[in-house]
Amino acid sequence: MAQHTPETLLAMARQFMEARVFLSGAELGLFELLASKAMTAEEITSKKDLDPRGATILLDALTAMGLLEKTHDLYACPAPIAAMLTPSSPDSVMPMVLHVAGLWHRWSGITDIVRGIPATNATGTFDGEGQLAAFIGAMHVIGARMAPEVVKAVEPGDAKALLDVGGASGTYTEAFLRACPNMCATLFDRAPVVELARVRLANSGLMDRIAITAGDFYEDQLPSGHDLVFLSAIIHQNSPEENVDLYRKCRHAMLSGGRLVIRDHIMQPDHVRPVSGAMFAVNMLAATPGGGTYTFDEIRATLEEAGFNRVRQMQTGDLMNGLIEAFK
Repeated sequence: MAQHTPETLLAMARQFMEARVFLSGAELGLFELLASKAMTAEEITSKKDLDPRGATILLDALTAMGLLEKTHDLYACPAPIAAMLTPSSPDSVMPMVLHVAGLWHRWSGITDIVRGIPATNATGTFDGEGQLAAFIGAMHVIGARMAPEVVKAVEPGDAKALLDVGGASGTYTEAFLRACPNMCATLFDRAPVVELARVRLANSGLMDRIAITAGDFYEDQLPSGHDLVFLSAIIHQNSPEENVDLYRKCRHAMLSGGRLVIRDHIMQPDHVRPVSGAMFAVNMLAATPGGGTYTFDEIRATLEEAGFNRVRQMQTGDLMNGLIEAFK
């Protein structure tokens, strides 16, 4: 157990402060504005239509945090920071930052949720195309770094037909196809999402091997004829009952002997470790009516209820990179 003192507890209580300053800077577009040109607070205030006092205090706080530089009265975003926080940069993590900014409002209701007061937005949906695009972009930022290692751990072997359920912008579809030259894939997600995938994958050189299919796995059947089905970062948004229904749809979409692979947080029996999974369960409490993070035994039980066998945990991990396989 972690050893705490009054000082460490107060420090924990104040952790939100720097996060709020950072997220406000991101929401206001200050990093992008100051990436190419240094400006005074007055210039920034004018361009962004901000309150002068509020803007100056925020700019100074961002500078104190090392996210901006201040020379005399000029503020600038240093190049290494700008590369990560300018949306057009290939190394940008801004989509994830903006997604986290959206989570801020959901997490503010956790106390009431635990008291049994329904959340005002616990559907797991997004308030507009901008939030959806930010979320899908955030998933790609994370997935692009993780996907090749996950595919290697999956060991797809001679699998020929992949179904990527809820495949977002196709990050894992792309990684599987690059690792398996003889594989074709079906990317299945909701209509607005697959259009984002179509745009992102247009210049990948892989589109002749990808069937992009729009649908809602809560409502629709999945495309059939696959020997490998991949559920990546999906099951945490569902209740156990919803996962049984989803697994049955996956099984129906598979050839005999086919394999289902799940990537997600896989919790230890005490539901406390990994810490990232315990915290992510709080995220699901805030964002969904029944989601959470599950142990291997809990996942195995729902897979077996759906008709799968030979359920095995392939990999543990602290970054939502636990892997479980099951067979039809």
